Amino acid sequence: EVQLVESGGGLVQAGGSLRLSCAASGFTFDDYAIGWFRQAPGKEREGVSCISSSDGSTYYADSVKGRFTISSDNAKNTVYLQMNSLKPEDTAVYYCAAKVGSCYSDYDVDYWGQGTQVTVSS
Repeated sequence: EVQLVESGGGLVQAGGSLRLSCAASGFTFDDYAIGWFRQAPGKEREGVSCISSSDGSTYYADSVKGRFTISSDNAKNTVYLQMNSLKPEDTAVYYCAAKVGSCYSDYDVDYWGQGTQVTVSS
């Protein structure tokens, strides 16, 4: 069974940091790109970051460049999102997702995690 399990969310003050984890199982990790999306209440879901597990290439949304860093531990089939200098506008449910190919390949997301809440106070 394919599973993506997020962890690491929580409540943090503006300027603080959190590290999210996405543990993947049930598929060939290196064949997929693993990314993070987020969605706030009443807002559209937006892509935050992505890493291609095969070659380590990455993508960042403009809103998080310079503050967030995505990385992968292929031995653990786990992707991390280090979030620094957090802002209230980063508050959202963060979802891990996987799609075949690279971050820049034109394929839809194949698998979604259940999400983890990140709340950043002013």
